[in-house]
Amino acid sequence: MKNYDAIIIGAGQAGTPLARKLAGAGWKTALIEKRRIGGTCVNDGCTPTKTMIGAARVAYIAGCAAQFGIPADPSQVELSKVKARKDKIVQQSITSLTKSVASTENLDFIEGKAVFSGMKTVDVNGETLHAEHIFINTGARPAIPTIEGLDTVPYLTSTTILDLDETPRHLCILGAGYVAMEMGQMYRRFGAEVTLLEKNARILGKEDEDVAEEIRKILVQDGITVCCGSALHRVSKSGDSIVLELTADGQQRSITCSHLLIAAGRTPNTGDLQLEQTGLHSTAQGTIPVTNKLETDINGIYALGDVKGGPAFTHISYNDYVIVAKNLLENKNLTLDERPVPYCMFTDPELGRIGITEQEAREKGMDILVAKLPMTRVARGIETGDMRGLMKAVVDKASGRILGASVLSVAGGEIMSVLQMAMMGNITCAQLRDGVFAHPTFSESLNNLFMSIES
Repeated sequence: MKNYDAIIIGAGQAGTPLARKLAGAGWKTALIEKRRIGGTCVNDGCTPTKTMIGAARVAYIAGCAAQFGIPADPSQVELSKVKARKDKIVQQSITSLTKSVASTENLDFIEGKAVFSGMKTVDVNGETLHAEHIFINTGARPAIPTIEGLDTVPYLTSTTILDLDETPRHLCILGAGYVAMEMGQMYRRFGAEVTLLEKNARILGKEDEDVAEEIRKILVQDGITVCCGSALHRVSKSGDSIVLELTADGQQRSITCSHLLIAAGRTPNTGDLQLEQTGLHSTAQGTIPVTNKLETDINGIYALGDVKGGPAFTHISYNDYVIVAKNLLENKNLTLDERPVPYCMFTDPELGRIGITEQEAREKGMDILVAKLPMTRVARGIETGDMRGLMKAVVDKASGRILGASVLSVAGGEIMSVLQMAMMGNITCAQLRDGVFAHPTFSESLNNLFMSIES
């Protein structure tokens, strides 16, 4: 048996920096990864998808060039070249991470599948490792629903779709959440016919209805078919096509497509860990329960990132690392309590979100004011020719403090971050309304956003 001070299972956005930090503090550390360093973010999440979304936006802008008086005849998108650029950028990230880990003293990087074999012992590549501190950062994978015939067709996931070399003729997407929104718009801009199938009455149920409806309108303007209230019953193969049999709006119908993307959520990677061998048990959803300091019910064993449940974002995983590292190495008392959860959906325009939504505030009976500004009234949007979207903020009526915001705009995430900073610093909506911002910027329109708010 080989003894370590810390064993980290999974080299994702919490595991890798934590391994380097602990090793740098003198802890003998093992970092185990069965796939590729970097986790979902680097390999098939943020880095590759946002790289390809960037290419899709270039295609969109080229198609709009004539509106600006610029002759343009955009050629057919060569998806193989888009993929090659994506692969290059992903590999750059992997190479950088690999070098940083290899150059860290006290750190052993082990490629292999880790399973628990006893109390605080892990087996990998035929060797048993032990540590008093173990950190599980195994992430999540695309969830595959049970649908008749699905195992007979070559369906895609958010991982495998990134390896396509040719644009699909007709891409059907099961689900209309954040991944479906991004992938649907991206492949539509690459030239595919795209159909979104959502089982609920509307898309993006966690967002305010007016925000979700604005996003739906943008997708429809891009030429995407959005089918809400759709229940997919069975799928089958017909030659080179896939046939979907479903109920939509109470009517039986079928859709024939060339490609099917399953975007129906994600499931934690806990099934193969043999958690029970070390005294742990996952929930019915597969997540590992933790305290507000990310420790499991076994002292010294922690779960970080997507595998613990909750918001599945890279920046949340990284903050999990910060909390654990500072508590262990600096005797801090950081917790998950009151942690802000900003996020972006990288459609174009993108949606930046922070804090509470209007619908959540209304359900809780909170006394609020709501500020809303269409992008058609934003000078920078008018000047740059992109007036799609809106800005919206929820404000506490008594104090004028900002409780949440939704910004659907070019640079929506950056504008949202300004509002998040205001929330962190207890800056009121009146201060932003009267603040001096550079003209003409998108953030300058925070003046106009809050002009109707009395505080």
